[in-house]
Amino acid sequence: MKKVDFIIRPHKLDEVKEALLAAGVQGMTVTEVKGFGRQRGKTELYRGSEHSIVFLPKVRVEVLIPDQLLEQTMQAATAAARTGKIGDGKVMVTEVGEVRRIRTGEIGEAAI
Repeated sequence: MKKVDFIIRPHKLDEVKEALLAAGVQGMTVTEVKGFGRQRGKTELYRGSEHSIVFLPKVRVEVLIPDQLLEQTMQAATAAARTGKIGDGKVMVTEVGEVRRIRTGEIGEAAI
């Protein structure tokens, strides 16, 4: 099993959600986060003054998937999140040792 984290632009959340559901993902966790990458934030003009915004708003989508869904899940979400501009986000994949559903006690892929 894999845990895949997508850090994406907030306005792309609905498109990514639909792409993940179409790829076979059964559930996800979404968190509003802030951060920066290579661009180190941005500078905006507000009432004639420059203000530096270091931490930009992003959304983190976390999904647990069986190994065989990894490639199609990553491709679907990446295509849905892409704008072609700096700050589109990241995809991170982590190996998951064990998953247990609290309500039923199911273990492994059955718990996803």
